[in-house]
Amino acid sequence: MSLPPFPSTLVCLGLMMSPMSFLSASESVKPRVITFGDSTTAPRGTVTVYTTQLEEEFPEVEFLNKGVGGNNTNMAGQRFAKDVLAQEPDVVVIQFGINDAAVDLWKTPPATEPRVSLDEYEKNLRTFIDQLREIEARVILMTPNQTRWSPLTIDKYGHPPYDPEDPQGFTRILADYAERVRMVAKDMQVPLVDIYALYDAEDLKQAPCRDLLPDGMHPSEKGHAMVAEKLAPVLQSVLGQTASPTP
Repeated sequence: MSLPPFPSTLVCLGLMMSPMSFLSASESVKPRVITFGDSTTAPRGTVTVYTTQLEEEFPEVEFLNKGVGGNNTNMAGQRFAKDVLAQEPDVVVIQFGINDAAVDLWKTPPATEPRVSLDEYEKNLRTFIDQLREIEARVILMTPNQTRWSPLTIDKYGHPPYDPEDPQGFTRILADYAERVRMVAKDMQVPLVDIYALYDAEDLKQAPCRDLLPDGMHPSEKGHAMVAEKLAPVLQSVLGQTASPTP
C-alpha cells in the first residue's frame, strides 16, 4: 500500500537537473516562481511543503509561496492582482480544486452544491491564465490531490452526495474538477502536472493513504515530496523556455 520512502531533498530523485542550465551567464536576477493555491500549497506547520522542497533543488530560482488555506478560485481571484500579478513572476504554478468542489454538509442548513460550480471554476482558471499571459508569465496547471476518508472528513462530509462506504467516496465530486483542469490545460496549451492521477496507482486507489494524506485532505511531507518530484522536471522545462528568447 505504501510508497517507498522519498528522500528528504530532491537532490537524490535522479532528475540530474542543473538549475544553472536555464540561466545565461549574463543574467543576475533570479527567475521568480510563484506557487498559487490553497492549503495544499500553503506553508503548513512543520511540514516541508513542495515549494520549500523545490527551493533546495533550484537554488538559482526565487520561490514565492502564495498558498492560502481555505481558498477556492473565487477567493483566489480577489487576491490575484496583489499576490501574483504585482509580484512580476516568470512562472506561476496554479493548484486549486478541493475547496471549490466541497459540498458543505456541515453548514446549517447543509449545502447541496459545491462552493464553486464546475463552469465557474473553469472560467476562473482561464482568467488566471489569460492575465498571466498578458504580463508574459508562463503557467503550469496542477490538478488537486485526491482526498480520502478520515475521522475529520467523515464527521463533516460523511453523508450524501458523498458515499462514506466507498473508499473514494470523498473524492468523487473532486474528480470532475480535476478533469476540468486537464481540459483547460489541453485547450489553452498549458503544461499540466496531474497530481490527482498519482493517487490512481493500484496500491493507493482503494487505500486510506494515511502516510500521504494524514487527515484525508492535506499532504504529509512525503505527499509533498511526491508533488515536488512530479513538478520538478516540468518546472525545469518551463524555466528553460522562459530564459530562451521568443522566436
